[in-house]
Amino acid sequence: MTTSDPRPRPPAPPTGAAEAPTPEAAAPPAPAAPDSPPPAGASGAPASAPGAPSAAPPADPAGAALPPVPDSPPPASRSAWGALRPALLRLHFYAGVLVAPFILVAAVTGLLYVYTPQIEQAVYADVLRVPVGDAALPLDEQIGAATAAHPEGTLSAVRPGADPGASTRVLLDVPGLAESHRLGVFVDPYTGEVLGALDSYGSSAALPVRSWISEFHRHLHLGDVGRIYSELAASWVWLVAAGGVVLWVTRGRSRRRARRLLLPETGVRGRRRTMSWHGSVGLWVAVFVLAISATGLSWSQYAGANITWIREQLAWTTPTVATEIDAEGGAAAAGADSGDGGGTSHHRRDDGAVDHSEHGGAPADEAAVDHSEHGGAPPEEGGTDHGEHGAGADHSGHGGVPIGAPTGGPGADRVLEAARGTGLVGPVEITFPAEAGTAHTVTETQSRWPTQRDVVAVDGATGEVTDEVLFADHPVMAKLTRWGIDAHMGLLFGLPNQLVLTAVAAGLIGVMLWGYRMWWQRRPTTASAFAFGRPYPRGAWRAIPLPARAALLVAAVVVGYLMPLLGISLLVFVAVDLLLAARHRRRGPGTPARTPAPPDTPDPAPNPVP
Repeated sequence: MTTSDPRPRPPAPPTGAAEAPTPEAAAPPAPAAPDSPPPAGASGAPASAPGAPSAAPPADPAGAALPPVPDSPPPASRSAWGALRPALLRLHFYAGVLVAPFILVAAVTGLLYVYTPQIEQAVYADVLRVPVGDAALPLDEQIGAATAAHPEGTLSAVRPGADPGASTRVLLDVPGLAESHRLGVFVDPYTGEVLGALDSYGSSAALPVRSWISEFHRHLHLGDVGRIYSELAASWVWLVAAGGVVLWVTRGRSRRRARRLLLPETGVRGRRRTMSWHGSVGLWVAVFVLAISATGLSWSQYAGANITWIREQLAWTTPTVATEIDAEGGAAAAGADSGDGGGTSHHRRDDGAVDHSEHGGAPADEAAVDHSEHGGAPPEEGGTDHGEHGAGADHSGHGGVPIGAPTGGPGADRVLEAARGTGLVGPVEITFPAEAGTAHTVTETQSRWPTQRDVVAVDGATGEVTDEVLFADHPVMAKLTRWGIDAHMGLLFGLPNQLVLTAVAAGLIGVMLWGYRMWWQRRPTTASAFAFGRPYPRGAWRAIPLPARAALLVAAVVVGYLMPLLGISLLVFVAVDLLLAARHRRRGPGTPARTPAPPDTPDPAPNPVP
């Protein structure tokens, strides 16, 4: 016995009539980019809300417009990281596309600057190197030869040859030279012959070729306006690098996760292959990029001023030597704070020498480089003092000592002898007092490890060492700043340092080029080969939980205050994005758009690349 079904049945369609397709069958969804969040209705995500625009709008017959960018927020059921990741992806995308040109220029010019010590030695070998003779002339005679050849100058400082084959460099203040520029007169220490004179910049006395490359890296020879580019690059590169690392290490899991993180994938092509190189190489260079960004910001124009203020408040500044001499012949009590929260930075040598014999010497091309000419302005120009200048920080306009002027006692030979007696070794610079009642200063200038940056003050009337500042007594943060800047410039470990920076710069350039290639590979169908790549969808910010949004806003305000150019450019990004969103809403959901091109290769499970 059978039982009939009491439920009503819909009438059967007429014979031969086509069955009405379902919306899903009528409009198959367009393939999503591997980095985009899953479309509504996909596995693991809730369906679109009623009344939401269709996921696949009608195609434009001309096939020329970009696909619409959804303004609806991602599903609310995601985890906090699941909601934050699309927002970070969108920021990484826009920052990479728009800021990468500045970072690219900084990387290329910085790579060129790394090798300026060798370039300088090759270009100016005729004045930097001399045949080794039997015995060197007294230093006072060499200074006399230089000033006789250039009587228009006043004596500022002298750098004796750091090795037997190096010339002596006498630095003069000459009217008409730009600020922080001095005339370097090169003298053969064995014959007293004047070999030539060249413009020298900063307290490192950088010669014209190094000075030109330095200023090109610093501001593209555009002055203070050009400095915006380098600070913008340093302000954003750490954020782009850190965000990229987070995105890369939190992507899909697989049994070969470590290998896929550290090495490019093999056997893949298209955008997945490009992303594999972009992510793995980016991971290797990220740590170095973060360090370079931090040291670069320390001598930038706006962020550098804030960093200096923080260092001062935390007593992280580099101590300076006291040069004023009191009535009894000793050093005056004035000076810089040592950074330990109490006392002064001065360490009077009552017991004589300190053994620095383990330090060894350094050739002239390893001498310290003043970073005022590399990335920051001298203090009187609003620049940042990083403590690398020592006693002879900026000699422009200080007056100097004309030859023959009474100094009340010994000349350069006696001052150098007194300084050597305290243990100073290697390359040094003797700075002459600008006025009566102040001491000569002798500063070690070796930046190569182990760092030699001791400074002593010598009373020119008695030959007595009146004050000293030992690098070993610097605050920890001052030492780290010193080492970080020297490593940034390729000086700290010599050639190995330069090779590491070369690899980092090459890797960073490659990461940026691969990033642009991925943008190109995200472009729509081949019908518009010159269209821009698709941006990541909007709405991710609204899906982030409110407490997380509040924390991010506070962090953005703090970082934007400390790094003004980053904050301003971030506001510009947000403003432009809001304008584009408003424009999209005015167009309405029915605006036709192109169907994006499918990915080059399917993304094999179980490790989809974001």
